[in-house]
Amino acid sequence: MHRFEELKIWQKAMEITENCYRATENFPKEEKFGLTSQLRRSAVSIPSNIAEGAGRNTNGEFTQFLGIANGSSYELLTQLYLSKRLDLITEDKVRPIINEVLEVTKMNYSLQRTLKKS
Repeated sequence: MHRFEELKIWQKAMEITENCYRATENFPKEEKFGLTSQLRRSAVSIPSNIAEGAGRNTNGEFTQFLGIANGSSYELLTQLYLSKRLDLITEDKVRPIINEVLEVTKMNYSLQRTLKKS
C-alpha cells in the first residue's frame, strides 16, 4: 500500500480537480446537470482512482486503477475541448488545465511502468 497523499500524481490531480471546479463556476445554469457535472465528475475521478489504487494490496491492482484514472483524464480532456468549442470557457482559462492533465497522464504512464517492473 502507498500513502496516496504523498504521491505527486495525486497532488497534481487534486489541483486539476480544484481548477475544473473553479473553471465551471460560470458555466450556464442549463449545463449544471450536463457538461458542468460531467466535467467535474471526470476531474474528481482522477485523484479518486489514484487513491483507491494506492490502497489496494498489489501493484497490479494499483496499476489497474491508474489505468482507470488515465481513462478519466482523456474523458476530461474531451470535455475541456468541447467546453472551449462551445465558447463556455476561454482559451487562456482552459489551456493551463489541459496542460496539467497532459502532465498527469505522462506521470501516470511512468508510474504504471515503475509498478510493473517491481
